Amino acid sequence: MDLLVVVDSDDDKMVSHELEQMRSKLEEAILKTRSMPFENRPRLLRIPISGQNRSVVRSLNPMLVTYLEASQDLCETDLILFGAAVAVCRIKCAKLPMAGCATKQSRAIPA
Repeated sequence: MDLLVVVDSDDDKMVSHELEQMRSKLEEAILKTRSMPFENRPRLLRIPISGQNRSVVRSLNPMLVTYLEASQDLCETDLILFGAAVAVCRIKCAKLPMAGCATKQSRAIPA
């Protein structure tokens, strides 16, 4: 699948090799998300707003067009966008906690 990549002038430091790696991570994340039950999706982390993070998102946006145009319903669109969010986390090397994994529980008494 050939995708057209449009790079903003702010992103001119990214070379095509980096964009291909990003595309690969995006495709992998979307494929994994499609085959994964909703309950098993990883929890997404909040990534801070920065110029570098925005650059990653701006670079992935044109890559999503092909997937979104082929989307047939809202559920599929949700899977694509969730896969894109997972890809951004992976590109930024954020470790995603898997759903259903034991998490550290607070011993504080709820208000």
